[in-house]
Amino acid sequence: MPKIIFDFSLICFLSVFLLVACDTTSEPIYEERPVEELYNKAMDLLEAKNYRGATQQFDEVERQHPYSVWATKAQLMAAYAYYQANRYDDAIAALERFIQLHPAHPDAPYAVYLKGLSYYEQISDVARDQKMTQLSLTALKEVISRFPRSRFAKDARVKLDLTFDHLAGKEMEIGRFYQGQGQLLAATNRFKLVVDKFQTTTHTPEALHRLTECYLALGMKGEAQKSASVLGHNFPGSVWYKDSYGLIKGKDRPNEGIRAPWYEFW
Repeated sequence: MPKIIFDFSLICFLSVFLLVACDTTSEPIYEERPVEELYNKAMDLLEAKNYRGATQQFDEVERQHPYSVWATKAQLMAAYAYYQANRYDDAIAALERFIQLHPAHPDAPYAVYLKGLSYYEQISDVARDQKMTQLSLTALKEVISRFPRSRFAKDARVKLDLTFDHLAGKEMEIGRFYQGQGQLLAATNRFKLVVDKFQTTTHTPEALHRLTECYLALGMKGEAQKSASVLGHNFPGSVWYKDSYGLIKGKDRPNEGIRAPWYEFW
């Protein structure tokens, strides 16, 4: 019976050839299609909340028709799809590219606004690092300064106020920590920062009250009276005003119903 001789080199060659053949047949075949068809398909996927598919289709619009007006729109819509999918880093990168390439485009105000939103949505609680809050602040200010008459400027102002409030909350959180540790000068600096820099936020009444507490603890009654006076003048109905009034008068809390005029502190 004849012996069968295996040529291992030949077998290896055939194996590699088959693997390469299989790999090449698995590659997607790109078929050029009309720009309207690609864009409409992408919009259909976006409306169906298939954000991954939508971004791929919008990218395909730009790849196949880079000089079409639809390619420019596809760049912005791809960024919007990333934003909807909570892929904020990808959205920001796409938006920065759009803004750099088309600074005078009619949709530039929206692109800058959406960039601000992408940062805004990532703002964490006040106990964490506030890098995203600062970036959001910068982007929202850009919307207002560059496009003050755009329909996005109004909402940017609202979110700007909320962003300021968040930053003030961070300062208050740090100040309360220092105060609890007995580091009164450090606490005072944080509370003063809120009063000076974030005076329109919801944290201002408490900051003034905490200043009153710290100054009294430091034996600086005159400064405590000034803080309580400002609190009473600007926030006469605040519970923090009641507490400060009680501290200045040597009580834990003022009697119920008392509304002492702010000038009584002087």
